[in-house]
Amino acid sequence: MLKVHRISSVEWNPSAVVALATSADSSQVAAARADGSLEIWLVSPGSVGWHCQLTIHGDPNSRVSSLVWCRSGPRGGPLGRLLSSSIDGSVSEWDLFDLRQKRVLDSIGISIWQIAAEPFNDLLLDRKQEIKSYENGHANPSSTSGVNEEENSESEDEDDDKDALEIHEHNDAKNTRLALACDDGCVRIYSVSDAEKLTYSRTLPRVSGRTLSVTWSSDATRIFSGSSDGFIRCWDVKLAHEIYRITVGLGGLRSGSDLCIWSLLALRCGTIVSGDSSGSVQFWDDKFGTLLQAHSYHKGDVNALSAAPSHNRVFSAGSDGQVILYKLSSESVGSSDGKFVPEAIKKWIYVGYVRAHTHDVRALTVAVPISHEDLPPDEKVKRSRGPEKPLDFSYHKWAHLGVPMLISAGDDTKLFAYSVKEFTKFSPHDICPAPQRMPMQLVLKTVFNQTPLLLIQAAHWLDIYCVRLKNGTVSDTSPGPSGGVASTDLVARVKCKASRKIICSTISSSGTSFAYSDHVKPNLFELKRNKSGKSLWNVNKKKLPQELPFAHYMVFSSDSSRLLLAGHDRRIYVVDVRSAELVHAFTPCRKDGGESLPPSEPPITKMFTSTDGQWLAAVNCFGDVYIFNLETLRQHWFISRLDGASVTAGGFTPQNSNVLIICTSSNQVYALDVEAKQLGEWSMRHTFSLPRRYQEFPGEVIGLSFQPSSSSSSVIVYSPRAMCMIDFGMPVDRDDDTDLANGQGLTRKLHSNGALKRKLHGLEAKHNGRRNFDFCAFRDPVLFVDHLSKNSLLVIDKPWLQVVDTFDAQPVHRHIFGT
Repeated sequence: MLKVHRISSVEWNPSAVVALATSADSSQVAAARADGSLEIWLVSPGSVGWHCQLTIHGDPNSRVSSLVWCRSGPRGGPLGRLLSSSIDGSVSEWDLFDLRQKRVLDSIGISIWQIAAEPFNDLLLDRKQEIKSYENGHANPSSTSGVNEEENSESEDEDDDKDALEIHEHNDAKNTRLALACDDGCVRIYSVSDAEKLTYSRTLPRVSGRTLSVTWSSDATRIFSGSSDGFIRCWDVKLAHEIYRITVGLGGLRSGSDLCIWSLLALRCGTIVSGDSSGSVQFWDDKFGTLLQAHSYHKGDVNALSAAPSHNRVFSAGSDGQVILYKLSSESVGSSDGKFVPEAIKKWIYVGYVRAHTHDVRALTVAVPISHEDLPPDEKVKRSRGPEKPLDFSYHKWAHLGVPMLISAGDDTKLFAYSVKEFTKFSPHDICPAPQRMPMQLVLKTVFNQTPLLLIQAAHWLDIYCVRLKNGTVSDTSPGPSGGVASTDLVARVKCKASRKIICSTISSSGTSFAYSDHVKPNLFELKRNKSGKSLWNVNKKKLPQELPFAHYMVFSSDSSRLLLAGHDRRIYVVDVRSAELVHAFTPCRKDGGESLPPSEPPITKMFTSTDGQWLAAVNCFGDVYIFNLETLRQHWFISRLDGASVTAGGFTPQNSNVLIICTSSNQVYALDVEAKQLGEWSMRHTFSLPRRYQEFPGEVIGLSFQPSSSSSSVIVYSPRAMCMIDFGMPVDRDDDTDLANGQGLTRKLHSNGALKRKLHGLEAKHNGRRNFDFCAFRDPVLFVDHLSKNSLLVIDKPWLQVVDTFDAQPVHRHIFGT
């Protein structure tokens, strides 16, 4: 029977999200965190496809104030160029190919509160693509006739989508302009070209307060700026003079110099939306600056605004944790010809709110998934009969190809996705239940009396722990039969310089060597145990070749003799640990003979080595796999993206070193025969007919754990929410009604409130009669799972309430009735 040992004492301090931005094709979302890091998330039409594709560790001393994803010439590509402003007055570009933050504008000496890109007149989705996406899973408008008319008016959306398509025209020759809202009261305009630096254009006249927000009109002829003196100003871009100004305090709850305009939005229908520090969201006519509507439903500052692609829905988010929807009333929409009636009678109405966040909401953005989902959208799932009525929630009901969704983020470090068209009908989806999960590695049978060692990577240091098992009972939160609580003794802590941040790290299987890399260079250390003296452990730094670049990923060979580094120059370096000499440098390539050419492939972000030391599997950030032979020092095989999805986890099986197991973001499992350069026998039979309950596995797969036995054919696949046992030696059975009900019920409950509402049996509770793809859910977010032995498992988790207690920001105060 498999015993589970838990550790919940690790320090886990995720960082707040301060800004969001959507790519030019609406398929990816960038999230900037307060610690200087940036994440790129793939937008999914299903709950299983959300995947953090890239993480770029930027300058931890430079806080991002705003993000914008703009298109500029051929250099931007289909996604565009991702730029950010900083409180220190600089503007940076985030290179998604080299995974680096590059300054394109040195500090101007004044804080930049927000940047806005000139609207690009480029066809995001042509008519054929849109029609295809709607055929690929868009809900039939007739099926929503029972929904409140105020919440779901399909005719309005269709009319507005037509208007949106009509105004998009190709215009690639023109460089995109950026407007910077600066602390000195000025709006500065720069041009984004294919050059490395931004080109200065002009500065608009200085105003009395600090300029906090800025946005462009849809035709890019005017700029609207909001400042700390309570005014919205309309500027003529060409003439650089003020056209008019709006006194915001007239329609809100507060007036005077203490009113800050934190966010502005200019809609195509001729409306300006403002969010301010009084909690008011106000709608203004952009021609004359007259007030249309004022809403004061927020109980704190309004930090962010966002609009649906059709611009007939507006969302606001604030320091009260609420996300609120406002909708253009049906009275203001034209009749048969689809045109707007005069702007004078436009009416924006309050629809409702959702409060998924526990802290301030800092950012909003709207994205449209274009990635494919392997699950047939029209496949019906049988529900088991029982006394319990299933919850009326399914992410698949509204998340489809081409259907826009809203993403929110803030001080509670989480990201949530909502339906734009049916905002109040469905619960939001928790995209990342374990934000900024710390990289960990467990090595067994080390040279130190076979004691397991655990490596945990923090932002600025590495911790190495000795794992000891304690027998005893634990709480009901463990996922299987209790083996007791595991204790950890700190062996060593190695810190990097305060101005640097650790990107990757690894420890050898023997436990005698470990390494890490920051943005400057990789570092190698030797771990020894002293027989006498005050300190039981000793850490010595070892030299590495000078020519080594900093690395995106590191791993030791199975015999601990070689250190393999995936450099930022897109080469893979093989270093002899004992002599500290460079043995070889691989250049990943797609075709034979490409190793002699300069590196042109995307950066490597994951690597796995076989137990016999022959094979190295390297995965780039887009999901392509390169197989190298470490004996002949040559590339053996190239595997293009499996099912078009990213690789989330992988590893070579202990039973057969030629078999590589790969898990993808679409919840597919592949067994690859590396030596034969083909799919393994198991994959040929089962990969495309996996049980539905596994394809709806809750959360993104973040790791694999193989039993440390050459006779075992099983692997544990886990996400922060659940784990699943897959035995490659057992048959893969089709789902029956019971399995479907259990899988669907587990997914519903985890998506609805993140906690398990019923007890689940452990993976090995039915050891003799268990079936393949058995599930087990976690109550608390899980950071790491690995085998301690053939019959014991180590689970590292953390109650989310304990994580929340470590946040610097205080949660939103909510009055409890009767107190």
